[in-house]
Amino acid sequence: MRTIRINQQAINRKLVAGALKNAGSFPVVVPRIMLMDCASKFRTLRAPHGDGQTLVDPSYAVLPGTVMNNREALAATNYDVQGLSLAELSKAARERLWRLAVAYTGQYREVPERWLDLENAADTPFILSGHQPEMFHPGVWYKNFVLGGLARRMDGVGIHLSIDSDLCRGASIRVPTGGIDRPRVEAVPYDKPAPEVPYEERTIRDKATFSTFGERVSALIRPLVSDPMVAELWPLMMERNPQQSNLGLRLAQGRHALEQTWNNETLELPQSAVCQMPEFGWFTAHLLAQLPRFRTAYNQALGAYRCVHKMRNRAHPMPDLAADGEWLEAPFWIWSAEDPERRPLFARQSGGQVIITDRRSHSIALPLGPDGDASLAAEQLAELSSRGIKVRTRALTTTLFARLVLSDVFLHGIGGAKYDRVTDQIVRLFFGFEPPEFATVSATLRLPIDHTSLEAAAVGQWEQRLRELRYHPEQYVNLSGGANGDSASVEHIVSTKQRWLETPKTLENARERHVAIAGANDQLQPYVASLRDQIERERVDTQHRKRSEAILNSREYSFGLYPRKHFDKLLAEPEL
Repeated sequence: MRTIRINQQAINRKLVAGALKNAGSFPVVVPRIMLMDCASKFRTLRAPHGDGQTLVDPSYAVLPGTVMNNREALAATNYDVQGLSLAELSKAARERLWRLAVAYTGQYREVPERWLDLENAADTPFILSGHQPEMFHPGVWYKNFVLGGLARRMDGVGIHLSIDSDLCRGASIRVPTGGIDRPRVEAVPYDKPAPEVPYEERTIRDKATFSTFGERVSALIRPLVSDPMVAELWPLMMERNPQQSNLGLRLAQGRHALEQTWNNETLELPQSAVCQMPEFGWFTAHLLAQLPRFRTAYNQALGAYRCVHKMRNRAHPMPDLAADGEWLEAPFWIWSAEDPERRPLFARQSGGQVIITDRRSHSIALPLGPDGDASLAAEQLAELSSRGIKVRTRALTTTLFARLVLSDVFLHGIGGAKYDRVTDQIVRLFFGFEPPEFATVSATLRLPIDHTSLEAAAVGQWEQRLRELRYHPEQYVNLSGGANGDSASVEHIVSTKQRWLETPKTLENARERHVAIAGANDQLQPYVASLRDQIERERVDTQHRKRSEAILNSREYSFGLYPRKHFDKLLAEPEL
């Protein structure tokens, strides 16, 4: 079976290569066999529905084998990255990543002793995950515990990346409050509003708002949840590394410190620190040196994804990389500390150099040719942050580097897993080998609020009854009590309608028949008015209950709103 699969992939690569060679402007016609292969890989991923249910794909029992298979595949991969093999680049990058993560994590929580001195990082499994440094829901948080459990199980290193190159779009969480019968949701801020900038640049604006957040949230949710975890989290948030002024990192460090109380052993590191590693600069230099080819592969992979999912909007799941004459868009952001607005990075070849620019304030010449050594360019890219210029990854490039260079397996949430199928195709098209497998981890946890659930069909039931009163009122006249004292009139209307219903419809009588039936329905409406009013009241009540249940049953609330013991429902796996 494995041989057949590999042969099929080889066929796909040949067909794709032919399509790329003959590709002109986009959209490019993607070979049908490639689309079929894509469809199997772009399989549907859904969050678990039941309270306390988890998703780990591949299964937790299988993941150690996935890690070892990925390690073996990397060791056997012969790919040149501007003068370094991919394996050599990965070995150096992991050694540096480990040291940086140990130093960073040690600023605010204890580092497991076994990680203080790795004798050989190259022989140690590296398991990574990542997310924006925000107050995410328990399904996202669960991923960090799978990270820690898998790292312990394999005697490896588990590192969570705080993706601080993403925009900080707000500084509040939604909190349900009120009674069970009349719940409502309020937004509770943990900082003052501010312009949207990358998390890396977002500092705490109002210390008073930040410091009182835990108390305010606890008081607001207490009518529904008596012991929210935020009451334990926020003192840790204030105690650990209080000199940290970056909003996202302060949130992430407090959350990571709370994880330690479960003995969940992981390391953390901001993605911005990863982007300043020389090895990252080398990898970036390779993509810039090969940008015409990489851009084609990137856009081709997006085209395949859109075809499989029948997407017409070319902005989804993300836009193609653009071109403007000799300037090609690269899959990176660029901004400066003085002007923290993210802009696409563009690049072009000029002799033995690659010029990169934000097309506004910054233009940097890198000594780099398509087939040249990347050492000088990598060094120059790594030093840009010291000048206040930030070159940071976009979503697909973040996980591309993490999966090919930094880790033996990357743990995604459902959203990241869907989009990283595009990354899989980029690897096949640009690098020419099968991508390492990643894992998808999620969970569903609802607040422990005791309430009666509404049947899914309840609202539709009332809608159907109202429709029947409008078009079949004769069936309900006696139930409404509206025919008392006027039964002869009702019987006449009903018999007239029945006679027309039994009359076959023809071209000649169609209009007269329709008018007669509709007229009878109108004449019967006063006799079902009281029943209609009753159903309307029941429908409004059901709709209100449905809105209330949507508030009480949401899985999207921040993990800080849940009781600690309730979150333990997700950690039933012994290895966790």
